[in-house]
Amino acid sequence: MKLWSVLGNSQKLDGGAMFGNAPRAMWAKWSPPDDQNRIDLACRALLASPLHGKTVLFEAGIGAFFEPKMRERYGVVEDRHVLVESLAAAGFKPEDIDVVVLSHLHFDHAGGLLAPWAEGAPARLLFPNATYLVGREHYERARHPHPRDRASFIPELADLLESTGRLELVDGEHSKTLGDSVRFHYSHGHTPGLMLAEIVGPEVVNGQPHGGVVFCADLIPGRPWVHVPITMGYDRNAELLIDEKKAFLADKLARNVHLFFTHDPQCALAQVVQDEKGKFGTTHEVAELQARALAA
Repeated sequence: MKLWSVLGNSQKLDGGAMFGNAPRAMWAKWSPPDDQNRIDLACRALLASPLHGKTVLFEAGIGAFFEPKMRERYGVVEDRHVLVESLAAAGFKPEDIDVVVLSHLHFDHAGGLLAPWAEGAPARLLFPNATYLVGREHYERARHPHPRDRASFIPELADLLESTGRLELVDGEHSKTLGDSVRFHYSHGHTPGLMLAEIVGPEVVNGQPHGGVVFCADLIPGRPWVHVPITMGYDRNAELLIDEKKAFLADKLARNVHLFFTHDPQCALAQVVQDEKGKFGTTHEVAELQARALAA
């Protein structure tokens, strides 16, 4: 099996919103803001093939579905569909994707499922052969969002996914589509039922898989958020998220599971470390993956 990091459309969002209650003097060192206080963010997907005999795309980024006014409001940099271009550079077309795994349905993680905006054209999905995996609890949130995060969802998306007949709602650690090859963890601090997909590693120690890769989604958007107290203003429950993140990182450290970051502009993959004071950090940082073997 090989892994590719696949860039989608990039964003510029307010740094204060991305770093919650952390002071600007601190976060500006990690993510220098522009003159509008916005920081650069990637929307990076992970491609794995063959995984359980399938070509699997983990998330789809923000895409190019916004009409121009909304694209400007949400800081989407490019007006073309960068994810499709990145897939082509790796040798894949949208119709080659067998499975799309979605941690959640916020537009910056699922918008890339849709064709680019065109005036007067209805929204349509781009991956004609894919089975879509979404956590059941989060899917209910997307269907009935809270006023606090209603604007984060694409209203048409749930109906489009259901209309394919290829939507699988996942309840536990494993899905029917991917079997034991992908293990799911869940978090509720950012959004209810956030689904974190771990590609299971090749080693087993004391009955536990070691050496895999986990898609961190918005539990840990990038390296600065590995520091446990750092959360986003977009998180629904910062204290819960901190507790979840601490347990998540301890588990991945113990099992040597590498972290895959969707929003870090410079880093796709890193290994977890912990210092003598208990602070988590990263090492062996990798900017991009190009047909990288899982065990490499």
